Amino acid sequence: MRLRVRTAMSTLTLVATALFAPGVGVAASTDAFAVTKLTHAQATAMFRAAGITWSSSGGCSNRNVSTCTSFDGLNQATAQGAVTLKNASGCAINITGGTETGHASGTYSHWNGYKLDYAKNTCLNNYVHNAFTYIGLRGDGYPQWQAASGNIYADEGNHWDALYYSCGC
Repeated sequence: MRLRVRTAMSTLTLVATALFAPGVGVAASTDAFAVTKLTHAQATAMFRAAGITWSSSGGCSNRNVSTCTSFDGLNQATAQGAVTLKNASGCAINITGGTETGHASGTYSHWNGYKLDYAKNTCLNNYVHNAFTYIGLRGDGYPQWQAASGNIYADEGNHWDALYYSCGC
């Protein structure tokens, strides 16, 4: 009996140690979803260094105004995804939408830092069509292409809506 209790306790100790060890089990599951948020200034510095431009119909960067283009609260991986897209495609990249209000809501939304809008141009259009896999229409009817990284580019007519799960393009 004593041996069974000791064996059971040893097994429980091993399981608990593995479950709560750094980088494993329960502790890792919350860390896996942690994201680094950028300020508008941090994001624009990254974009400027990469040769990426941005514009807004309102000529502003206030996150709470829908005609502005703001990067406040942008995920670092999303900003890095834009840089990766620029470097991989060699195309001119102009961001027309960031984290400002006025976009659709949801977990993987503009507001939550997962999306950017890009102005369309021939180079970018050809790159998305040729480098990524067409995956069909989004729920709202827009065609989508998926990068090997899992990131998704939806053609919303007058711009690309890019959803970044990771920093790869």
